[in-house]
Amino acid sequence: MCRNIVPLNNLEPAATDQECQDAALQFVRKISGSNAPSRANQAVFDRAIAEIAASTRRLLDDLVTSAPPKNRAQEAAKRQARSADRYEAIRVFQEQKRAARATG
Repeated sequence: MCRNIVPLNNLEPAATDQECQDAALQFVRKISGSNAPSRANQAVFDRAIAEIAASTRRLLDDLVTSAPPKNRAQEAAKRQARSADRYEAIRVFQEQKRAARATG
């Protein structure tokens, strides 16, 4: 899953239309392999974003759950902690690689 797309279901307060739009933009960028489309593809890119955002909104509005809503701040903190762990692991790996090159 694209790391920039965050779960939007069952949040308190509920996901906004802008968050649905942002997730759709990230999704289209990921599957198209393009951060910014050419002029020739701009309309297709924009249409895909609008359709996916609308589908996302409908999905979130129609989902039902008995679980209590998730706290946005706690969910963000969890994401930040996972990201910090990931980057720390990368940093350690790179240091080990540099050390191995220096001694070998």
